[in-house]
Amino acid sequence: MTLYAVGDLQGCREPLEILLESVKFDPALDQLWLAGDLVNRGHDSLGSLRLVRSMGASARTVLGNHDLHLVALALADEPLKSNPDLDAVLEAPDGPELIEWLRHQPLLLRDEQRRVIMTHAGIPPIWSDEEAIDRAYELECVLADPDRCKTFINAMYGNEPERWRNDLTGIERWRYITNAFTRMRFCGQDGQLELKTKTEADKPPEGMKPWFEWPVQRNHTLLFGHWAALMGRTGDDDFVALDTGYVWNNYLTMLNVDSGLKLFCDTAGVVFSQ
Repeated sequence: MTLYAVGDLQGCREPLEILLESVKFDPALDQLWLAGDLVNRGHDSLGSLRLVRSMGASARTVLGNHDLHLVALALADEPLKSNPDLDAVLEAPDGPELIEWLRHQPLLLRDEQRRVIMTHAGIPPIWSDEEAIDRAYELECVLADPDRCKTFINAMYGNEPERWRNDLTGIERWRYITNAFTRMRFCGQDGQLELKTKTEADKPPEGMKPWFEWPVQRNHTLLFGHWAALMGRTGDDDFVALDTGYVWNNYLTMLNVDSGLKLFCDTAGVVFSQ
């Protein structure tokens, strides 16, 4: 089995299909991991969800912030900001099934044989890999429970609390976990999240660094998306950035996790390697 990993689709189904064809992806033998944000901005969120879901057990995705926003659009009590692309999912005949499927996707994927973990945005430096696995499972259980999911979705948005404490409970605990796994770029060594700055890694807010630059002992290689401004560059082979901004007229990245080969599909549908 070959394990492939791909960056944020953001509603761009076609380049994923091109990359899968280029590697002759065999769903009976291979597996695809997706770094989340399957939806929004790319004008085919419905097709992207349908494609990934149709792949069954051969495709696994983590949840990104845009995926959670789509779930909130479907379930929140108060109307939220939407757009025609996301509305197409909500209005589709299979829309409720797609939302239900999305709600049950994980925040974190791991392969112990390969020693690889994937989350959408990363892991804050205050959590070990094992603690991150536990925190992800906590929120996955919340999202999978209809009542607790509804409670959380109605209070999900916000930047507080900025810092993690082990004694956090309820909404505050769930919100920090969500923001860390799906929105984080810069943070402090103590895990303080700075969620407004979206620049390149070399332009951090004062006292902050990219989350992957703080010295932490990791037992896995971390694959993540979310931060298109990095354009795949972290400066450390143990942290692999997969979002290369196809939706911003750049390209979609697919990594062969086993060989380390990267393939890219540009907006003209041209595939090239690195």
